Amino acid sequence: MDNTVGFEADADIDSSLRRRPESRNIDTNRGQNATMLATGGVAVDEDPSERTALLSGERDQGKRLERVVTNEWPGQKDFEGLPWWKRPSIFWMIPPFFLFTLAFGGIVAPKLNLINDLLCREYYAKIAAKNPGFVPPPIMFGQKNDQCTNDDISASVAQFTLAGNLIAGLISAFTSPKLGALSDRYGRVIVIASITSGMLFSEVITICAATFPQTFRVYWLYVSFVIEGLCGSFVAGMALAHSYAADCTPPDQRNVAFGYFHGCLFGGIALGPLIGRLVIGITHNFVVIFYMSLVCHSIFALSLFFLIPESLSKKRQYAAREKYRLQQGGQKGKSLAFLRDFFVPLKNLYPTGPGSSRALRRNLVILASIDTTVFGIAMGATTVILIYVRNQFHLGVDEQMNFIAAVNITRVLCLLVILPLLTRVFRGAAKAYNDKPQPSHGCDKLDITLVRLGIFCDTIGYCGYLFSGTPMMFIISGCFAAIGGIASPTLQSSLTKHVPHDRVGQILGASGLLHALARVVAPTIFNALYSETVGKFSKAIFVLLTALFGLAFLAAWALRTGTYLQDVPPEEDEAPEVRHDE
Repeated sequence: MDNTVGFEADADIDSSLRRRPESRNIDTNRGQNATMLATGGVAVDEDPSERTALLSGERDQGKRLERVVTNEWPGQKDFEGLPWWKRPSIFWMIPPFFLFTLAFGGIVAPKLNLINDLLCREYYAKIAAKNPGFVPPPIMFGQKNDQCTNDDISASVAQFTLAGNLIAGLISAFTSPKLGALSDRYGRVIVIASITSGMLFSEVITICAATFPQTFRVYWLYVSFVIEGLCGSFVAGMALAHSYAADCTPPDQRNVAFGYFHGCLFGGIALGPLIGRLVIGITHNFVVIFYMSLVCHSIFALSLFFLIPESLSKKRQYAAREKYRLQQGGQKGKSLAFLRDFFVPLKNLYPTGPGSSRALRRNLVILASIDTTVFGIAMGATTVILIYVRNQFHLGVDEQMNFIAAVNITRVLCLLVILPLLTRVFRGAAKAYNDKPQPSHGCDKLDITLVRLGIFCDTIGYCGYLFSGTPMMFIISGCFAAIGGIASPTLQSSLTKHVPHDRVGQILGASGLLHALARVVAPTIFNALYSETVGKFSKAIFVLLTALFGLAFLAAWALRTGTYLQDVPPEEDEAPEVRHDE
């Protein structure tokens, strides 16, 4: 399978090996030669300091291959000597990626309204078919359409969106980890471009349904959900953008880099609806917002194909392919059950064997659990919160938009200003490619502190939702919870710090699988709970959310610094001790 990769070593051969006599040729053993190729130990004129950091620097005299282990960030020298326009950087990716998030945020509400109006047409068409004298009321897409607000239509919309999200979420749960593993072997940019192209075709179907509703009935939108799931959906695009950032950012600066991408995400969610409402107001054409989304996806895809440099060097891609080939050869003839195949990517979050430790597994499981909880609440609770605000405080659309804007602007400021400032104060300025190598030794004290602080702010904010009696207090609570946004990029960057460089795509692919599952499970649970308790104890949803964040906050205290997966040479019989600071 492409989601389970062995624990081959990732350190280069000691430069002294190059000066050995020709009689000491390592190619006498084909298997060892293949392992060397998989681990990057290839040409004799290569710099031995270009691979992933390891703890051990000792020379094993009893082995055929002598290795010197260096604490060096592996992405440091891959692109040395290249002109600036060919050197990967998050700043190549961020501007077009913002258009990607703008398209995502801009069509959430319009697409929901389009589904409502299309199902409304179906509803009255069925009535007209049973009663020939009945004249269906006119339905204008994007307008208020009071005739489309009855309970039957609302129930149909809820069922349709739930089915669509289940389709996209379940399919993307399969494809997201595979796309992450493919990106390790063929590069990040081409895979992200494929995801964007899939979402572009999904938007084409939506435009057809909005423009030609007689030909493309509402059920055609299920095809768009299938396409979205096959291409991994927005979740996979976000995960691979993180992989790109991890490739070209030193480990101690990744939380800031991931923070920029999260800032783009919530900035797009905040500005997308506002821009969409402004454009619709100017053009008086509801469908134009979907064309704008199509243009944003197209620009992002073209940027990926022709502008943004690849973050994985050809050498690393070939090494990952060879490792995959060797591992597939070892599994030849074996078959896996369906469910095991589905959950195999999660094995990356629970490594065993040489180089691993109990502390490493505990850290990875806790980080992944907290990250999935935060993501699931962010994806699943937003709709319920807006419904609650409308029913409890009788806020109109403008007031709801003000609430969304205030919360997401606060989140963006924390991600783009506060998080980089804290990182710069406690870690110093980002290192250039040719500066001192940056080792990856797991998450540090700053990472753990930021995770605990972010989850604490989320807990207090959602507790504030529970006890808010006025709209202003509710908005203040939302802004306080938005400060907790600093936890998400820190959680993702911390996950990447626990594994060697060639496993970053797999670890984020496993995280993408959990996100895809959370995208299905969380909205189902939250909407079901609210529908059962509304009018009886409407705040029950906030009791649940506060409890979830409280549990995540307690779990964060079990994290430890300095624990990570060592890249142990396959020739070694015993794994060296893995250090972890208590």
